[in-house]
Amino acid sequence: MKFAEHLSAHVTPEWKKQYLNYEVMKYMLYKAVEESPSREFVDPDLLNRYFFKFNETFFAYCSTELEKINTFYAEKLTEAARLFTNLRAKLCEAQQNGFRHKNNCFQSSAVLRSRHHPKQKLKELRFAFSEFYLFLVYLQNYQQLNFTGFRKILKKYDKILHSDLGTRWRSDHVDIAHFCINQDIERMMHQAENIVTQEIEGGDRQKAMSLLRVPQKKKNFTPWNTFRIGLLTGYLLVLLVAVVLSAAFYYQRNDWQVAFKLYRGPFLMVEFLFIWSINLYAWRSYGVNHILIFELDPRNYITAQHMLELAVIFGIIWCISVLGFIYSDLLKIPAFLNPLLLYITIAVFIFNPTKCCYYKARLWAVKIGFRVLFAPLLFVHFADFWMADQTNSMVPIFLDLQTFFCFYSKNSNLSYVDEDNICLTQRSYIRPIFAMLPAWFRCAQCLRRFVDTKLVFPHLVNAVKYTTGILVVVFSVATSVTNEKYRKVTDNPWFYVWVSDAVIFSIYAYAWDVRQDFDLWDCKAQVNTKCLRDELIYESKAFYWFGIFEDLVMRFVTTFTISLTEMGFITNHFVISILNILEVARRCIWNYFRLENEHLNNCKKQRATREIKLN
Repeated sequence: MKFAEHLSAHVTPEWKKQYLNYEVMKYMLYKAVEESPSREFVDPDLLNRYFFKFNETFFAYCSTELEKINTFYAEKLTEAARLFTNLRAKLCEAQQNGFRHKNNCFQSSAVLRSRHHPKQKLKELRFAFSEFYLFLVYLQNYQQLNFTGFRKILKKYDKILHSDLGTRWRSDHVDIAHFCINQDIERMMHQAENIVTQEIEGGDRQKAMSLLRVPQKKKNFTPWNTFRIGLLTGYLLVLLVAVVLSAAFYYQRNDWQVAFKLYRGPFLMVEFLFIWSINLYAWRSYGVNHILIFELDPRNYITAQHMLELAVIFGIIWCISVLGFIYSDLLKIPAFLNPLLLYITIAVFIFNPTKCCYYKARLWAVKIGFRVLFAPLLFVHFADFWMADQTNSMVPIFLDLQTFFCFYSKNSNLSYVDEDNICLTQRSYIRPIFAMLPAWFRCAQCLRRFVDTKLVFPHLVNAVKYTTGILVVVFSVATSVTNEKYRKVTDNPWFYVWVSDAVIFSIYAYAWDVRQDFDLWDCKAQVNTKCLRDELIYESKAFYWFGIFEDLVMRFVTTFTISLTEMGFITNHFVISILNILEVARRCIWNYFRLENEHLNNCKKQRATREIKLN
């Protein structure tokens, strides 16, 4: 692997601008050689003056880069030293508070051995030292990559220009630079390892190092995993074709509407797993540090490949369940037992307490789901409101959950259901509540953030947006209930209230997406970004414009589709399904821009690790 590729693959994304501009310096070298006068046709003095001028420019740029690296390294080293001092003080305090009698800090009695020491404090200390050690690893990597970069580019300089000026400049400047000769990082890493081993893990070095060590970056693919996913994907495609053909040519029951609503929710969840795998792959490819943004453990996290495998597996399970439903008469099993078993399988996977089947990822998802559910009572992190935003594209799933609970609570016969089933024909006032839940989750989170930060903008203003979305559902229900009193729906005043609120919410949500969540439409941006944003991570500007346009269309389509469906104006289930699928696709693109914006904010703050807080 060429060093430029190696450097790009191993930089800390939030510090990317602080690394050596290796590509720029390499370009300067090759450009200087290409534009140099030919030795055969010019005077040697002219050629010498040309390269003398280039040497001044090149080494001045080297000096600027060296100063930048030294300054950044010194700042981060000071930050690390201050953080280490605070951690030692907190550990000392914890040791003293953990015993009935006061002892000197860092003696033989470890924190773990204290019966009076709270487990939460110990957990905080483990997390704090783990993140601090990760910060040191990043800084050490920064130190090594920049030194290697200078060595490589100056060696290339000597090779291309047939000179030894590069070697001499490195000896006179780089080899004695502060970032190169400083050994404080190694010293602090060694001290942190000893402290965690002796004071926190009770002398168990293996356990301490498993807490501290950061494994190498995971490979995108391994041959066996690639083969397994490819094989499973082949099975899935065959089963999907079987489902389509069976539904078209074999299925003759008249209870398909209930089955459609029971199977639509799990299908959309499988689609969400697919789009999240695509998101994860793109974030990793373009250097968007989703691990930091979601505050995941960099030592143990789910990759795009794992997410894709999950999507394929659950897609296969969904297809098998649908085929079981279609051929239930031949299989001699109750037809509606199949979707029930599908929901049970999904629930067992998610809430399985055993440490298998992506236990860490499942535990993280359950915790985030719990925090979303109790949003007003808990402090809101980025992962919390990101997940709540995902639920706003899952409204059909929530509505189908209501159908699921209604159907299996009121029907004892799982073999056959009449077309005029009570869960389909009777107006339910529980369905609007299910439809409003996603908007309520985000509204409650915004109110909680307003209480915590006292900032009217953006939190209270954002809460108003979601309140407007809740009112869309309320007014659609009011329109549906009062329609019987009027000859035409256009005579109903609630209809105009609903339309007005739906338009306001769609415009409000779209404007918020583009300006706040994406931070696009910046007319003060540089000319080459065409009023998008000063800094763009994804390569194609057309992708940004497509995202802006499709978000506008889908915001209006989704808002009106949900209300019109519940009011009974849209009854074509095929059209509804296509629109639901498109909304999930819109959320996929939204995820790209939302995390890009958050990543750029972290880059501005040069924040590369999770925030360490010790009470």
